[in-house]
Amino acid sequence: MKRHDIEQSVLKYLEQNRNRFLSSIAELAQIPAPSNHEELRAEWCKKHLQSLGAEGVYIDDALNVIFPYHVSESDTDLCAVLGHTDVVFPDTTPLPFREENGCFYAPGIGDDTTNAVAVMEMAAMAISLNLKPKNGILFVLNSGEEGLGNLKGVRQLMKDYQGRISHLYAIDGGLDTVVTDAVGSKRWRITIQTEGGHSFGSFGNRNAIYYAAKLIDTFYSLKVPNLGITTYNVGKIEGGTSVNTIAQNCTLLYEYRSNSREGLEYMDRFFQSVIASFQTFGIKVTTELLGDRPCRGEVDPSALAKIVMDSSEKYGLPRVEECGSTDCNIPLSMGIPAVCFGVYDGHGAHTREEWVDIESTRTGMKILADVLLNEMQL
Repeated sequence: MKRHDIEQSVLKYLEQNRNRFLSSIAELAQIPAPSNHEELRAEWCKKHLQSLGAEGVYIDDALNVIFPYHVSESDTDLCAVLGHTDVVFPDTTPLPFREENGCFYAPGIGDDTTNAVAVMEMAAMAISLNLKPKNGILFVLNSGEEGLGNLKGVRQLMKDYQGRISHLYAIDGGLDTVVTDAVGSKRWRITIQTEGGHSFGSFGNRNAIYYAAKLIDTFYSLKVPNLGITTYNVGKIEGGTSVNTIAQNCTLLYEYRSNSREGLEYMDRFFQSVIASFQTFGIKVTTELLGDRPCRGEVDPSALAKIVMDSSEKYGLPRVEECGSTDCNIPLSMGIPAVCFGVYDGHGAHTREEWVDIESTRTGMKILADVLLNEMQL
């Protein structure tokens, strides 16, 4: 069949199975999946893929759901297509979902539930239309993309298929961008401990909150280097016992980011020097690295980006390139081309008010399918 004929078959398939796509989004959106606890969604995704005709689906040690499509043990030059299952919310009970005014509303509905279902629909399309890939494809519903998940899913995938994955698409985000550069980051938990005591009887003893405040002030005194885009943030602070207790403990969460390796290294040096100086004050200062996301290595993902841009423009939705912290960080840091893009329009990512415009996914799925046709023998 010619590409035009196959494209028409794809468009017909997407329309015929659109109700299943939408109902699957509604069902998956209600299943809780905080980072590092994606078990329920993983089981659902595995069963759903199997119901769509996928064979050989398995869940790995990192809670990735993997469907190897036309992949043998010796195959290399594989394409990986990822949609992450975790959400930023800690809920362990069903997440609230509603449909209203042409939109789906739920925590994590866009980031990344809609995109994860889109990945499974692409696998089903390939099976149903008997599409033969140029090389094998790994359809993956991966864990640990958000926050302190620390990209554990894609790390495990790249480790298990080391030397075999030649390029990767992360289906994440919306219709307006394609992420081609990796924002690296370090995330730290810093704990300060002092002798503390009673606010009256022990007045003059060192207060952990005071030193935490001084530490934060020092962090914020830094003028960021002119090395790429570099930022920093203290996102959480907690400690103390009561209003009349000199705090013995205070903990804060601190991160810094950069899309430049040099920028990230500069922030590393600054961080270590600040911590070392505070450790000379006679107080106990300990640090724990909670997250470590690398920047892009020596790799040019422009060829993949062009495929996404061309398919998007074909359906009247041009995208702009941007940098971001996504599952692509890991392959890009390893010198493997990777880009990230999504299939919906919406708003409110990482809030409980997040929504997705249902109609926008019609075009988004056409674009995704068109991108994947480039992986097939046509």
